[in-house]
Formats: sequence, C-alpha cells, structure tokens
Amino acid sequence: MKIAVGADHGGYPLKQTVMDELNRLGHTVVDCGAPAYDSKDDYPDLARAVGLAILRGQAERGILLCGSGVGASIAANKLRGVRAAVCHDTYSAAQGVEHDAMNVLCLGSRIIGEELAKALVRAFAAARFFTDPRFQRRLDKVIAIEQEQV
Repeated sequence: MKIAVGADHGGYPLKQTVMDELNRLGHTVVDCGAPAYDSKDDYPDLARAVGLAILRGQAERGILLCGSGVGASIAANKLRGVRAAVCHDTYSAAQGVEHDAMNVLCLGSRIIGEELAKALVRAFAAARFFTDPRFQRRLDKVIAIEQEQV
C-alpha cells in the first residue's frame, strides 16, 4: 500500500521511525515533508500535503506527525474525503480503519515513543474497512455531512 507521511517540527523526531517501519512492512512511503527539521514550519501545510496525496490518488492512506497529533488531525479533516484521527493506542488505530474508514493516522511525537509509534503504524496499516452494512451506512452518513458543506 502507498502511505503518505508528513511531519512538522513537533513530529519530525518520529518521522524516520514511522517511515522505516512502513518500509519494513513492505509499504511504499510517499514522503510529503518536511524534508528536514525546520522549527518554523506549520502543521497545516503538512496536513494539506498528505491529504492531497490521498485525494489525488498518490497514496491510499496517510500518517501525520506533529507535537500532539491534534493540530494535524484538525487541519487534515478540513479536506473533503480525509478522515483523520489522533490515535495513541493500537485498538483505536485499527478500529478507526475497520469501523470508520479512517484514512489518516495522526500521532503526537511529544506524547508517544518509538516503540508505540511502530505498533500504531502496524495496527493502522494492517487494518481494513469492514464491509458490514452498518459500517457502510455510517460512512455514507459522514460523506453526506461533507457534501452538505458549502
């Protein structure tokens, strides 16, 4: 699977760990930046880059890293078709995909360490959306909310 990865200065310390784990699992990483640590970069720019990579078909999913994961999640969710969530436990990282069709995992580099980050990446990447009608019905309702927005 192609997975876009983006990190601002707050998330940058875990970026290489996340990309290495994805590569180890056999996924293709689409690096959306930042290419180097920059204390003046802004999470909305990286969230936009990852979201657009998904919307343009350059990646199937994304992983965003910032200090807490919250800002990246808020920014990514502004793009129609992006369903991003902060997950700092493996249950949510998998269940978010399985039940809610989450396509962007947001992680807080100042909250979790390398080993938990790798476990979250594994759970997120291995999960698949459940095709049970109740999950599809709920996803359809989320998409309808997006489409109502002007």
